[in-house]
Amino acid sequence: MSRHDSALLLIDLQEAFFEEPALAAMRDEVVGAARALAEAARRAEVPIFLISTEHSRDRSTWTLSMLDDDQGYLFHGDAGTAVVSDLDAEGMTRIEKTRDSAWFGTDLLLRLRNLGVEQVVMAGVSTHACIAQTARDAYANNVRATIVTDAVADEREDHKDMILEQLAGDRQAELATLAEVRERWTPTRG
Repeated sequence: MSRHDSALLLIDLQEAFFEEPALAAMRDEVVGAARALAEAARRAEVPIFLISTEHSRDRSTWTLSMLDDDQGYLFHGDAGTAVVSDLDAEGMTRIEKTRDSAWFGTDLLLRLRNLGVEQVVMAGVSTHACIAQTARDAYANNVRATIVTDAVADEREDHKDMILEQLAGDRQAELATLAEVRERWTPTRG
């Protein structure tokens, strides 16, 4: 992975997601890892995309489960949709999504193609949903995906482990640690 063909995707690092107890317990670890990835990406001139979920109150962006339950959430402008306060989002490109995948209904693919990106590195929440679906859709779009295993979290640890194993086993994503990605993005002296 070279710095010139990679992009960092930080997914759903929003206040509302960390209200869930299991994710709240992982907040410091996940956000700290995301900060470290962002710092490494900035030094290596890797573009950073901050992917967030927001819905409209008029039900036009609601998922089937939201419609079935007649209950929406993550409404544009609500406090919970804000990026976690301990992440410096300056210089990051913000993309709003309404589904699990960062590719669905967004211009992410166009933006990545315009930048010559062939590989995305992913961090955030939740592994079984938004991380997994974004990785699968990266594969469907012929974009290689790396999931930073110590920079993602899930409501259930067993979900996280199972999904990561499945994605790697199906060759839909590579798994790497924060340290491995930072090393890849460190310019070599020559």
